[in-house]
Amino acid sequence: MPDRSEEARDLIEFIDESPSPFHAVQAAARRLHDLGFERLDEAANWPPGPGRHVVIRGGSLVAWICDDSRRVEEGFRIIGAHTDSPNLRIKPNPDTGAAGFRQLGVEVYGGALLNSWLDRDLGLSGRVALRDGSGGAHLQLVRVDRPLLRIPQLAIHLDRGVNETGLKLNPQQHLVPVWGVGSTGEGTFQRFLADELGVGPDDILGWELMAHDLCPSALVGVDEELVSAPRIDNLASCYAALRALEDLPPATGAGPVPVICLFDHEEIGSQSARGADSTMLPTVLERICLAAAREREAFHRSLARSMCASVDGAHATHPNYPDRHEPQHQIRVNGGPVLKVNSNVRYATDAAGAATFALACEWAGVPLQRFVTRTDLPCGSTIGPVTAARLGVPTVDVGLPQLAMHSARELCGAADPALLIAALTGFLEVPGP
Repeated sequence: MPDRSEEARDLIEFIDESPSPFHAVQAAARRLHDLGFERLDEAANWPPGPGRHVVIRGGSLVAWICDDSRRVEEGFRIIGAHTDSPNLRIKPNPDTGAAGFRQLGVEVYGGALLNSWLDRDLGLSGRVALRDGSGGAHLQLVRVDRPLLRIPQLAIHLDRGVNETGLKLNPQQHLVPVWGVGSTGEGTFQRFLADELGVGPDDILGWELMAHDLCPSALVGVDEELVSAPRIDNLASCYAALRALEDLPPATGAGPVPVICLFDHEEIGSQSARGADSTMLPTVLERICLAAAREREAFHRSLARSMCASVDGAHATHPNYPDRHEPQHQIRVNGGPVLKVNSNVRYATDAAGAATFALACEWAGVPLQRFVTRTDLPCGSTIGPVTAARLGVPTVDVGLPQLAMHSARELCGAADPALLIAALTGFLEVPGP
């Protein structure tokens, strides 16, 4: 089993490398390159035969291993996760201000805990489309780790009842970051961005930029048993998927092709050209079969032998709010991976998937926890249901237990990343029912 403290520190490094989905994919691709994975161009012919390959589409990535012992005839064993997290994104015309402050207009992305973005030093990250010398455009990653933005909360003297009635935020009015003083003119932000990139303002044709918390991730607690970090949901799952592929032992016989898919846009429904509800994954799987000199019929036979684990954050039981959790399904941090079940298929887990993941945990020697939400509370969802529907393969929803999900700053157990890696490595190995 992976060393628990070492994995927690490596997870911290991965999260801090990845302030945006595009940076997360860049960090993942770098690790895969070091393992001998070759990047393939979706617009090119793919090479026939075995190999280790990766495809990147914006903030999404698919990687797989196909060789003499891991063959498409045996199906695919897929681990899915997502690279995006709720945050604040810069509007196309962001320059605004009031009361002598320069401000930037932002839009809330996903189901963010809005109050968690107050009174934090925030940087900027994402990607920008730049004009090139041939009359076209190219994309460039951007990361500014200086404390550029801050959203100051209203002083208690001006909101005397806030502690009794609760904080109420209007995203349009109350989440406009301050980034200077004085008057703001049109194009101020674009000129700032151009200076950062060393280009002219007119060279900037568009952007996908977001705020990120600048406080570094850390091991916390009296015995450093916890990880405090942004974007644990769901970079912890992306990291575990990468490590499971890395830790996969040599096959002792014929087995399925291991695949990891890290998707963007899960937090807003996955319906995009690079989301889990796109044709990206089924197209890649079909092309893997075709590159292995198999006809399209073989692709459908492969899907019939396949299985997917959708890996996303799971709710640990909150010590201050135990009444919000199902009494018979208490979840502990550092208690092992969580199998998530919902009768209305907001989680995709069925009996076949549950059995396979339970066997994987036995194979890895890690404990397994089982989660269901309270019957009187609505349930969140994951890429599991849309992936199951897209591919028609049994899918199981699992995750790493955490607190403060969708906050700008989240919390998980320091032992759980290693336990999840071991379980996912087992999932890539054990046979299904």
